[in-house]
Amino acid sequence: MTSSPQSGKFSKSSRLLKHADFQAVYKQGKRHFSGNVTVFYRERKDKDSASSQPGPRVGFTVGKVLGGSVQRNRIRRRLRAAVQRHVAQLTRPLDVVLHPRKSVMTMEFTQLDSEVDQLLAALQAGPRKMKS
Repeated sequence: MTSSPQSGKFSKSSRLLKHADFQAVYKQGKRHFSGNVTVFYRERKDKDSASSQPGPRVGFTVGKVLGGSVQRNRIRRRLRAAVQRHVAQLTRPLDVVLHPRKSVMTMEFTQLDSEVDQLLAALQAGPRKMKS
């Protein structure tokens, strides 16, 4: 089995990986609620970014309160798949953390996909279009 790059996979530079980055989003950023996902986001300054990539960086938090590892991983995979389909519409330099509710595991994927599309469109539109 060879390790070939997967299409649609988030590159390392487009993911939030460090605990400090997540904490910065939670402490300095804003949040936006939807029915099944809470989004925490903050505008990234050039000096803040260790990477030279100008676009968004995305992270996912799926806490133990949402179930065992199998359930949490399924929620994370579903959410990641929905975000991968729409992340190209985000061009602003944002750090984004998505925090799903347990309902993400059982809801129709088309509904999740639509909700993520609306969330990312609202983030791209900017703070004037969102209620925090």
